Amino acid sequence: MAAVLPSTTREIQLAELPGGLPGPEHFTITQKPVPLPGPGQVVVRNRYFLVFPGLRTLIGGQVDGVPLPRIHPGDSLFGPAVGEVIAAAPDAPLRPGDIVTHLLGWREHALVAAADCASPCEVLPDPVAHLSSGSAAYGALTRLAEVRPGDTVFVTGAAGAVGTLAGPVARLLGAERVIGSTRSQDKAERLRAELGYDAVVVPGPRSLDEQLASAAPGGIDVLLDTVGGEQLTAAVRAARPGARFALVGALSGQLSPRGDGGSASAEIDTFRLVTQGVSLHGYSGQDHPGVAEEWARRFGNWLRSGEITFPHVLIPGMDQAPRALQELFEGRHFGTVVVELPPT
Repeated sequence: MAAVLPSTTREIQLAELPGGLPGPEHFTITQKPVPLPGPGQVVVRNRYFLVFPGLRTLIGGQVDGVPLPRIHPGDSLFGPAVGEVIAAAPDAPLRPGDIVTHLLGWREHALVAAADCASPCEVLPDPVAHLSSGSAAYGALTRLAEVRPGDTVFVTGAAGAVGTLAGPVARLLGAERVIGSTRSQDKAERLRAELGYDAVVVPGPRSLDEQLASAAPGGIDVLLDTVGGEQLTAAVRAARPGARFALVGALSGQLSPRGDGGSASAEIDTFRLVTQGVSLHGYSGQDHPGVAEEWARRFGNWLRSGEITFPHVLIPGMDQAPRALQELFEGRHFGTVVVELPPT
């Protein structure tokens, strides 16, 4: 044990189940005593935590195949966080002052088993970068899609946490042409101007098929899909022979006001999959345990060299976190959305 702990802390809890997309009215901020660490435990003062669309699925209750538990009314939210150890049991391998990552965000202080914390190495120049979703993009592009020099790559949901890194990473891996999709013309312009996307398709009056045909007249070699739905449908129709598709998300279901966030239907031309020899795989980081460390090392090098950036927005304070989740669902932000907690 070390430092004098604050007497109370705040957590964000689910107050009631929403009928559709959750909004601020479905959450409450509660005050609790700061717990003392037991054997093997530490108390972490969180500095940053991630706002991510997967919370919709956990709140909706469809957690089959998801390595995280359902969130019930009265439960505190959780998710990736970066913080500083402020108290530790004598037998814990961590000490006060250590910076750690863990999965108990959405609270000011977290009581965590030391074994469930990771001590981020200094390969990344900014602690908040440990909350990037780039590991999924990198793993899918290197382990499943295996981007090759000269490839045309299509990234759906390109303005989100995964997509804002997937496009630049695909380019660094040798892609000749990188195409994205997003829901607004403003974001499309940012993807081209700031992240080097060659073209961006936006659902609207022109069909996605027509826009993809203009952006990639010869078809696409690689798909990194975070959306599903009609964008996956269009990508299949644009596939070149031997195309490799990696699916890392299902935002069409998670961001829909209908359903429970646990399903994302898409109509796929299986005849074209067969005749074009398209491979289609879902990516899970659990199946590729070495990716996270490899990604952190390469991400750090790319950040320091200026070859890549980490697009993200910092939302100040716990009180703004429920609103930040709603804004994420509404597509108001560009890149990764992170809540920043002030020093206490």
